[in-house]
Amino acid sequence: MSDAPTAAGAFAAAPAPGAAIETLALTRNFGEVCAVDHISLNVPLGEIFGLLGPNGAGKSTTIKMLTTLLEPTSGTARVAGFDIVAAPAEVRRRIGYVPQMLSADGALTGIENLTLSAKLYGMARAERKVRIGEALEFMGLADAAKRLVRTYSGGMIRRLEVAQAMLHRPAVLFLDEPTIGLDPVARRTVWDRLRELKERYGITVLITTHDMDEAEVLCDRLAIMHQGKIGVIGEPAQLKASLGESATLDDVFAHYSGGSIHEGGNYGDIQRTRSVARRLG
Repeated sequence: MSDAPTAAGAFAAAPAPGAAIETLALTRNFGEVCAVDHISLNVPLGEIFGLLGPNGAGKSTTIKMLTTLLEPTSGTARVAGFDIVAAPAEVRRRIGYVPQMLSADGALTGIENLTLSAKLYGMARAERKVRIGEALEFMGLADAAKRLVRTYSGGMIRRLEVAQAMLHRPAVLFLDEPTIGLDPVARRTVWDRLRELKERYGITVLITTHDMDEAEVLCDRLAIMHQGKIGVIGEPAQLKASLGESATLDDVFAHYSGGSIHEGGNYGDIQRTRSVARRLG
């Protein structure tokens, strides 16, 4: 890893040994609009990596390509060692994905949501029971397992969604705005669980976020995107130091994206918040 932040144009795109995510000139167009413009990334195994940028910068589109939900227009990417176009099924077996949109069913209990996810992953009955119990305990939801999810707080819902995505012990976990709409206590609880996933299971985590506190506290490294391109990559402390002794991560964001951060319960609250976030980009 470099000791200094890396400008996008100087980024070495050659695959690194043990990389969890590798992209080379990854591009996605929607008609004449280039949403993701020749981005090259290298995320090592066991790292928590953040994608930052204003709405419409291309963060969610990048995640959708890396999780095989969208095919790239051009360029290549490998996730957990497999090409996202040539071997999408192999990629999907090795990843977990927590989207912006609400993925837990409020009409089911916590344990019913996890049971459904485990069946979708093809887990045997005995393995399902063990993994679900472990996930509930790990996420601090064991006492609420038999409650309907519509009675959960926003933080509990997000922890349940992470539990669903980690049941099969993925090599790489993708989270699109993991703490959007959560209060500060709930946010920090989610952060703690994500760090534990990295430390206990060696899971590589890639998140998108507008929250500069989240990026600084949680991410080992981060990239700032603007208009589909990557402006800079580096550790939070390095990025701040590159702009001067008193610079904040907000300053770094504004410098490389040309913008500023403007981003903002219960089941209904979080459903509405994520719906708005999804429409915005």
